[in-house]
Amino acid sequence: MSTEHQAHRWRFHVVWVGLLGLAVLLIMRLMSLQVLESDRGQDFLRQQGDRRAIRTEKIVAHRGMIADRNGEPLAISTPVVSVWANPTILSQHLERNGELAKQLGINAGKLRSKIQRVAKRKFIYLKRRLTPPAADKVRALKIPGVYFQQEYKRYYPAAEVAAHIVGFTNIDDRGQEGLELTYDRYLKGIPGKKRILKDLHGNLIRELDQIEQAKSGKDLYLSIDLRIQYIAYKALKKAIKLHHASSGSVVVLDSRSGEVLAAANQPSFNPNNRRHLDPAALRNRVITDVFEPGSTVKPLTMIAALESGEYTPQTMIDTNPGSIKVDRKVLLDPVNYGNISLTKVIKKSSQVGTTKVALSLEPEVVRNAFYRAGLGQATGTGFPGEGVGVLPNRRRWSDIERATFAFGYGLSVTPLQLAQSYTVFANHGYKKPVSLVRREAPPEFTEQVTSAKIADEILAMMATVTERGGTGTRAAIKGYNVAGKSGTAHKADRGGYSENEYTAIFAGIAPVDDPRLIIVVVVNDPKAGQHYGGQVSAPVFAEVAAATLAAMGAPPDRLQDFEAPAKIAGSKH
Repeated sequence: MSTEHQAHRWRFHVVWVGLLGLAVLLIMRLMSLQVLESDRGQDFLRQQGDRRAIRTEKIVAHRGMIADRNGEPLAISTPVVSVWANPTILSQHLERNGELAKQLGINAGKLRSKIQRVAKRKFIYLKRRLTPPAADKVRALKIPGVYFQQEYKRYYPAAEVAAHIVGFTNIDDRGQEGLELTYDRYLKGIPGKKRILKDLHGNLIRELDQIEQAKSGKDLYLSIDLRIQYIAYKALKKAIKLHHASSGSVVVLDSRSGEVLAAANQPSFNPNNRRHLDPAALRNRVITDVFEPGSTVKPLTMIAALESGEYTPQTMIDTNPGSIKVDRKVLLDPVNYGNISLTKVIKKSSQVGTTKVALSLEPEVVRNAFYRAGLGQATGTGFPGEGVGVLPNRRRWSDIERATFAFGYGLSVTPLQLAQSYTVFANHGYKKPVSLVRREAPPEFTEQVTSAKIADEILAMMATVTERGGTGTRAAIKGYNVAGKSGTAHKADRGGYSENEYTAIFAGIAPVDDPRLIIVVVVNDPKAGQHYGGQVSAPVFAEVAAATLAAMGAPPDRLQDFEAPAKIAGSKH
């Protein structure tokens, strides 16, 4: 055998042995993974498979319900399904574009263009918030690259009636307006996590286990009573239409607890359908908008007058000849009331009488009474965009500034601030903190603004406003004694005040003997002829107060005069 032949045989054996050795090593490795080290080997193989098939997905948390004080739902979450796609997969199946677009209710051409435009992306939404039956129709198409995501959609049963106070969420169920925004963290809950098994196309095969359980948001119970909210909304809407006004507000406070029982505004909006939403309609004017309160703050001026010791409700004020010149301005009463008591100054809303009282007092004394009653301060509701108003604090006050300030010009308030200031008269001198959330117990903190004697005397003075000869007789209610104060303020214009644009206001308390309600009505720019607060806003007060007292079961003061309000059309309550 030649040397060359031996060399060939040697190389053959070396290659054969090498291949055999590799095969043995591979078998040993497989045995190591699957038999000898079964647990560790199977874990390794399982991990490699899991990377391709097992995913962790978010479990959407259910948003808490918002309800009125009696548990009536104002905002609830209903299950919906959002359809999304992986464009890299879906773009390979554009022949099914037509049937997909049809079931989604969108334009087929726009859908095709959208998919082609983002063909390299991994995620796009095709349609948000489909009802489960509609989503099932899309799912039945079994189109590769189309997937489904469980979500929740907010629904508002009271619609525009409670829209401003409740607010709304965006498409991702996050609070955007109102108490939905204020209490977003409280309501939204905490999402959970789960492991799911998907095939190579991303289709769900089965759910494996739950890693973290979703925690639902907490339910929120408001101070609002939906029955009273409906009463206030209906009465305000009717008045705005009747007087051709641009906007208006009504707030109803529980005088004992400070809870807001109703907060209605016009114009309003439907939070369930916001396609053609006017941004101006979003404002909760009760809490965010400020205005000059006019004569509705005269009772607060009377606090300063009575506390001075120089005045009593019977003190006579000479208003002759029905006008008074202050600096260069002449202030007028509608007629010459002559020599009248301080009580009649309030009853007739005499500018001359109020001016004479104000000029006899230090301006800081009057301002301090306003401030103690809550003007110029936030009410503390936490509502987004809450107005604080303006309470001027001047080093020097001119006489005309002192006079006009005392009857409601040169300062601004919100309807809620004005309502809170009247809690002083309804609670024997104590101011109540207000709340938009239901209280389980009376408020711990109340602030004494003035003595019970002075508060009760002013309440009695205000009761004459709704009696014969007063400026607020249209606020009177059969069977109940009510107190209040009308106000009519010229709207501010460039360089002064408009001659033909007004804010009509009425603020009142009912009933006088055992106060239960404080109601403030504000109507902006009435254009149908009447513009005084006693003409425009006082009737709204009467309608709301009468129906609310009946709904609360408040016994009438004068049973012989009592007349039950008619049942509210369209109300279930």
